[in-house]
Amino acid sequence: MTLREATTPGVTQRIDLAAIEGFAADDLAAAFAVFRRSAQRIVAGEPAQRPALPAFPGLFEAARAALEPGVDPAGFFARWFAPHRLTPPGFVTAYYEVEVEARREPQPGFRTPVLARPANLVTLNDAPLTGAGGETLAAARRREGGALEPFPDRRSVEEALARGEALAPIIAFVRDPVELFLMQVQGSARLVFEDGAVLPLTYDGRNGYPYTSIGRLLIERGLVSVGEMSLDRLKQTVRAMGLGPGEAGASLLQENPSYVFFKADDSASRRLGPIGGEGVALTALRSIAVDRTLWSYGLPFWISATIPWRGEDETNFGRLMIAQDTGSAILGPARADLFFGAGAEAGRRAGGVRHEARMIVFLPRGAEPGP
Repeated sequence: MTLREATTPGVTQRIDLAAIEGFAADDLAAAFAVFRRSAQRIVAGEPAQRPALPAFPGLFEAARAALEPGVDPAGFFARWFAPHRLTPPGFVTAYYEVEVEARREPQPGFRTPVLARPANLVTLNDAPLTGAGGETLAAARRREGGALEPFPDRRSVEEALARGEALAPIIAFVRDPVELFLMQVQGSARLVFEDGAVLPLTYDGRNGYPYTSIGRLLIERGLVSVGEMSLDRLKQTVRAMGLGPGEAGASLLQENPSYVFFKADDSASRRLGPIGGEGVALTALRSIAVDRTLWSYGLPFWISATIPWRGEDETNFGRLMIAQDTGSAILGPARADLFFGAGAEAGRRAGGVRHEARMIVFLPRGAEPGP
């Protein structure tokens, strides 16, 4: 498979490694260590948590070479990959691992349940259903007898929970639907309980409906300006609109029909960081989410932008990052979501990133575009 068969024709331009400003100054050993995590899964043939495009030709050989002892990181990327600039310029956002106060049982102030994957949920990567509104559904629930039907959307899930219906096992309870919504958008979380215990959560499927950006809806309706939009502003605005049944904030959240389920995950790999779509632990400022229908996991990308990644001020950002995750809102060849790490500070910085970026994909030499 060539890149032209995998993505939009004409989106790449082969460039010299020396033409990448800042590449020689980057910590390529750090990038290589992150690539090795992907390489281990590629060589072992381990299935991804969220399947992506199969490995590009040459990526398996590069992964196998990365696992050999004594590899020089700088020479490795030059030996096994060829940089191609994606045109036109791309767009980056950022995400993080949420740390959320939680309770094991419902208590005053903690009434919103975090749901585990329902036993009857079926993921439909190869044969999606069509919803009542014509939307493509990437998951469904299996009825008794084996027939598939659309899983309830977000509004219907919340209404069923309010009626006391057990759609899925409950893992814990968080403060409000805004906290849960942000956990679902990020795709992972660390629940912190009163006694100090921490429970890492990993994405474990969704109801299959397409994702709708609440931030975009707030901007389109004039409730928040583009310049003011941030994670904190989104949370404040939606909460101020009201989160009770039928109130404006709750109804706004329900306009995103997608609903994510989690699993408790205290494995050794999960303790290294949240698990991305590839199935490996993510690394702050080295892992990115990409469009899994266009790219293989494990591909290196050079991301160059001017973003608020060290604080509130926008500063130059340029480093080699590895595709290890995906997201329903990450669509297009030159679109990436940068993983910023865990906690409130990472969240504040991530919430301010919505910027144009220059992106260079490092294609395995066996996958370079043909004429």
